[in-house]
Order: sequence, then C-alpha cells, then structure tokens
Amino acid sequence: MTPRGPSTEQIHHPYRAPDGWDAVPVPVAKASTVLFKDTAELHRPRAKDGVSYRYGLPGTPTTYTLAARIATLEHAEHCVLTPSGVSAITLTSLAFLKPGDEVLLPDNVYGQNRHLAHGLLTRLGITHRFYDPLDVPAFEAMLSDRTKLVWLEAAGSITLEFPDLVGLLRACRARGVLTALDNTWGAGLAFNAFEVAPGVAPGLGADLSMQALTKFPSGGADLLMGAVCTRDIALNRQLVATHEYLGYGVGQNDVEAVLRGLPSIALRYRAQGAAARELAHWMAARPEVARVLYPALPDSPGHAFWRDVSPESGGCLFSAVFRPGFDARRVDAFVDALACFGIGYSWAGPMSLAVPYDLSGSRSLGLPWTAEEGGTLVRFAIGLEEVEDLRADLAQALEVLR
Repeated sequence: MTPRGPSTEQIHHPYRAPDGWDAVPVPVAKASTVLFKDTAELHRPRAKDGVSYRYGLPGTPTTYTLAARIATLEHAEHCVLTPSGVSAITLTSLAFLKPGDEVLLPDNVYGQNRHLAHGLLTRLGITHRFYDPLDVPAFEAMLSDRTKLVWLEAAGSITLEFPDLVGLLRACRARGVLTALDNTWGAGLAFNAFEVAPGVAPGLGADLSMQALTKFPSGGADLLMGAVCTRDIALNRQLVATHEYLGYGVGQNDVEAVLRGLPSIALRYRAQGAAARELAHWMAARPEVARVLYPALPDSPGHAFWRDVSPESGGCLFSAVFRPGFDARRVDAFVDALACFGIGYSWAGPMSLAVPYDLSGSRSLGLPWTAEEGGTLVRFAIGLEEVEDLRADLAQALEVLR
C-alpha cells in the first residue's frame, strides 16, 4: 500500500474499545456523520421505532442511553430529547395540533407556554383558552370537539398551585382529549405522571410528560435540555417525526453532563425539598409576609390535591407574597440584600435563587390573592447550601423592610 500522508493516517487510524474495558460513566459518542459498513447497510430501510444510527442529529449511543434513562425516571416507554425545556413544549404542541384545533392551558402555566399559544400557535390557526386548574366543573364545561390537547402543570412554576390532576385527567379521558403534563417540578420523582394517584384512581395518568432536564436531571445550572416521554408507541412516532421536521438535536457534552447528574437526582431532590419545606414554614411566620405558596402548606392553593398525589414531595420552590405595605421597590431591596441567594431564573441547581415578580395583568382568571391581601411575590428556589445559612440570610435581608 502506498504510504499515507499524516492527515490521512490520523483520520483513518483504527479504534475499537479494547476488550476488558468498562467503567461507570457512559462513553461520549460524538458524530455528525455516521459510517455504514457497506452500501447494503446504507440502503437498508431505517428502523420504524427505537434506535437508528444513520446521522448524528437523531442521536448517538450516548443520546439513546440518556433517553432510556429519562424514560425510566418518568415510568415511560419512550423518550425524545430536545435542546431545552421550551423546545420540548413546542415539540409537543406542534406534534399534536393543527389549524382549527384548540388547546387548553392552566392559567398559571409556565410563561413560555403561554407565549407560544399567544404567538406561534395563533399564527398557525390554533386557538387557545386558559382554565382554572382547581375548578374541574368549569374546566369540563370548556371542553369541546375542537379541544385536541390539554396542558397540565403540577405544580405551577411561580404561584405553585397544585392542580386537581385526578379530576382534570378523568374529564379529558372521558372526552378522549390528549393530555400533556409539564412535570419539571416533579422531575419524575414526586409522582408518576402516567399513574398520578394509584390509591385514588388506579391507571389514571397523562398521555405525555415533558420536563426541562435543565433543572433536576442536570442539577448543575450549566446546560439547557428537555425531554418528552410517553408510554404510547403511536404518540412517540408523532413526536419523532415532528422532532425530525424541526431539526432538533442535543449536544453530546450536555448529554454526558445530564448522565452524570442522574445518579444523585433523588438525593438532591429530597435534600432541596426538605430545606425548602423548613424555610417555607419559617417565612410563613414572618410578619412581613402575607402568605407563602408551597404545596405542602395547608393553606396553599391545591394542598388537598397535592396530598392525594405527592404527599412526600414538596419540591424546592416556594413563593412569598409580601404584605401590601411593602411595595415593589422595597421588596427589590430585600432581594438585593440577600447574600446566599443569586438573582436569576431556573431552579434545582446548587445555588439558591430569588426572583421578584409583578404578576399584575399576567393572568386571565386572576391571582390566588387579592390586592388587599398581598402585593409583590418573590419566588425562592432552594439549592444545596446549609439551611441554617439560608435562614440567617433571609432574616438579615428582611431587616431592610423595617
């Protein structure tokens, strides 16, 4: 054979994993081009379901490993990965809605889902309405022959109402309406999206469950990714087809980072949830605070529904509604005075976060408190700091309100 040049030698240098080699981490397989052993393999029809290595965009062995592990976490059979949580929402709505259809969303829905409905879906001729996730009779009255998809969110990501999942899912199942649950708060750990309350309603669950892997599965606050899971092969085929139309792909370094985070997800979820519960109770007793929104608190909206579905898991989020005498400027000063809380969006990372919200005009059906009862809201996302340090930090920052 004619000697090859140095570039050719490096490109075609053979590599196979050596016999006897194994390790805990999943190897990272990066590729755009996927090589076929011959033209017969190239021309072979692609697999209708499951793994298909034809190009790097649909996935590599690393991608499919993460998808399988997220499906296990979610008690699902199938999983499609997306570049972010928002893209997982977009994928779901575009896969199952067409012009003339209607989608129903809870009034406390994640803001980007609301924006998608107001913007892109409206331009595509898809209508939307918002419902009260605590009022099943009113919701049932909204269902029509045009309703093709209902979004659920448990709990709401800012005001943390816990919906009547059992009642809403029963109503949708009776009408044959597809349901999609934003399960980012529960992360597949607080409850099973596909059987939400086995002691109350065996076999009752959502058709689709999506979550932002950005949050608990990653745990590092350093990447963006999403996932949509289902137990239904036909629904998965629609997801996969739309996924290909949109050209979605995920970076393998990010996939590897989520794979690293998954072994500790249950420990982190419990630790951050326990700290949040302790701090939520503490904040609820403060004179500056009108009320604390946290599903595990008896006076939090939807507490009884939370108790049926997820009594052991309160999540790492709680929101404090400050008394009307503390205007937005003073509440901002409180947030600025915090030393152990970063000011930023998202949650489930190692650092605790605090974000003030002005929710006036943000809802179609109103807020779970009146202007006379409370004013500015601050959402707290509890991280992995010692709870004593966080409590002391909250106490010193509250002094600026005096």
